[in-house]
Amino acid sequence: MTLLSRTKKISKLRGLSLDDLALKAGLSSKSIYNWDRNSPKSENLQKVANVLNVSTDYLLGRTDVMNAYSNESEKDIDIKNALENDIMLAFDGKPISDKYKRIILELLSEED
Repeated sequence: MTLLSRTKKISKLRGLSLDDLALKAGLSSKSIYNWDRNSPKSENLQKVANVLNVSTDYLLGRTDVMNAYSNESEKDIDIKNALENDIMLAFDGKPISDKYKRIILELLSEED
């Protein structure tokens, strides 16, 4: 997977067009489209990685771990299982109420 295709993929996951991503990163709107032909400057790559909350190594395809602070040995959290088993979840430092846990479970069930 190329730098551009990986950037497109994660950008789409984050709900951003490449134009929007570039503008949020402080780049010209069409600059990311050129990454197939020209390698970006390291500082521009870092800006885009910061907006997408991934590491530059992930964008460059050096790793499949999105975040530099992620540990490959850590298991992904199964949020549906966590909610069903009353594991405490928090958002923005505050516990999620039972009402919102039920709503989240309903939303996750709709995906299945």
